[in-house]
Amino acid sequence: MKAVQITEHGDAGVLRYVDARVPEPGPGQVRIRVRAAGLNPADTYMVRGGYEFFRNPLPWVPGFDSAGEIDALGPDVTGLAVGDRVFVAGILAASDGAFAQYHVAEARVVRHLPDNVGFEEGAALGVPYATAYRALFQRADLRPGETVLVHGASGGVGQACVQFARAHGARVLATAGSAEGRELTARQGAHVVVDHSTPGHVEELRRLAPEGIDVVIEMAASSNLEADLGLLATDGRVVIVGARTPVEITPRLVMRTEAAVLGVALWNITPTQAGQALAAIGAGLENGTLAPLVGHRVPLERIADGFALVSTGHRLGKVVLTVD
Repeated sequence: MKAVQITEHGDAGVLRYVDARVPEPGPGQVRIRVRAAGLNPADTYMVRGGYEFFRNPLPWVPGFDSAGEIDALGPDVTGLAVGDRVFVAGILAASDGAFAQYHVAEARVVRHLPDNVGFEEGAALGVPYATAYRALFQRADLRPGETVLVHGASGGVGQACVQFARAHGARVLATAGSAEGRELTARQGAHVVVDHSTPGHVEELRRLAPEGIDVVIEMAASSNLEADLGLLATDGRVVIVGARTPVEITPRLVMRTEAAVLGVALWNITPTQAGQALAAIGAGLENGTLAPLVGHRVPLERIADGFALVSTGHRLGKVVLTVD
């Protein structure tokens, strides 16, 4: 088969499109004939060797999220069959190797893909939608009727948070830095979208939620955490999805509302929690409340172009690798 492989860590220059052995599924595993694979920021961190949650051996085929048809079953697999259309959320079981024509993954993180959902959309689900579900429901315990702020909503996780929260009955405030991002976020269901590139956006959010915000999903804690804490209602929660550098905060803001600051790392998810997230994603696909947006389609052999799109952040919608 053809696959993307690295033999050393670094930037896009270490990615090689090579001939590789077709992997065989072991007990509890399935092999997928990959039609599309999702390219996530986490993938770029791991290629660079800077992701503290997981150290991959070399040589290594990157990639966690894929979609395609089941090609082979290992022993002890039930509920799945050869030929099934599926999506894979491999990061929930450290099932890497998605950037290839064939992907072996743990069966427990493989789910049926509805006929009305394309393979490219299926490949856009794993990391963004599992992160959004974990942040909103397993960490923040978001409840219907609460007000949630998705601070930085135009990316993959942000869009998933908006869709999940709106379907759950929350009032959804969101921010984005570009006109295109704000328009997209409004289409995804946010009740109000604010331009976070303007100096007065925090005051605007305070005006929109004078009694405070119950849950903030934060994509850039290094820039926004102090302001987030000042926006919270009593018993409010900030969930940190992304942060680049250290940040200084005022502890009294946490004390004032008895706030909670929570982190998200999918590596910590239990099998039971992973099953809950995948069940919710599957249900959302079936009833139409979840609809991943693919913004860029890049052939697998041109993965360096996709790497650049993800690394710069100058994109709307998911970057997906198409696999012939």
